[in-house]
Amino acid sequence: MIVYGRNPVREALRGKRAVTGAWATTAAAREPWLRSVGPRMASGEELTQLCGSPDHQGVCAEAAPYPYSDPDDLLGAADALVVCLDQVQDPRNLGAVCRVAECAGAAGVVIPERRSAEVSPAVCKASAGAVEHLPLARVRNVADYLIGAKAAGAWVYGAAGGEGVPYDRPDYAGRVVLVLGSEGEGLRPRVAASCDALVSLPVRGRVGSLNVSAAAAALVYGILHFRADRG
Repeated sequence: MIVYGRNPVREALRGKRAVTGAWATTAAAREPWLRSVGPRMASGEELTQLCGSPDHQGVCAEAAPYPYSDPDDLLGAADALVVCLDQVQDPRNLGAVCRVAECAGAAGVVIPERRSAEVSPAVCKASAGAVEHLPLARVRNVADYLIGAKAAGAWVYGAAGGEGVPYDRPDYAGRVVLVLGSEGEGLRPRVAASCDALVSLPVRGRVGSLNVSAAAAALVYGILHFRADRG
């Protein structure tokens, strides 16, 4: 996989998979963190051809395939917070949600094997390299995963627009799985039915809903705020 952009490449060098080579423009090669890998010199046009995007910021690297985690490992901690995405197909949204989850100290992100974005160079870029540190797991069936998570002692809350209880009402102590749906469809019926409760953020403007990554940020940090208040 060719990872591109300064933050994604820097985090790949610090992360969990091997980086086997790097390329950089003359200007980007002056970055202290990049000098140690001895990047090969390339023009901006050559980098665009190599990584398939003009958004490389002067640097790209070849990394090993992304190592997905075991979903059963994510709920190991007594206060684990897992973000589960139900068929989110936009790689920029997956990357942005991963960035939120990693910054908030979540235990990981779960995505389905089918009809979902997977970790790609575009996701790495959108996450600013967060995927290199955050555990991501893939499951065959999201609803079945949620049922298993509840059996493991987790509470499962689904984000459901204006249909749910106010997001600040549940008790978010202990293991929590937060489920967000796809950009257009929201949560599928069986996934919604597998949740302990559906929660909603207040919408006071004229636009009916938040982008999935914005909703993830608001809900994840709302959960952190709740836990901080509980001490």
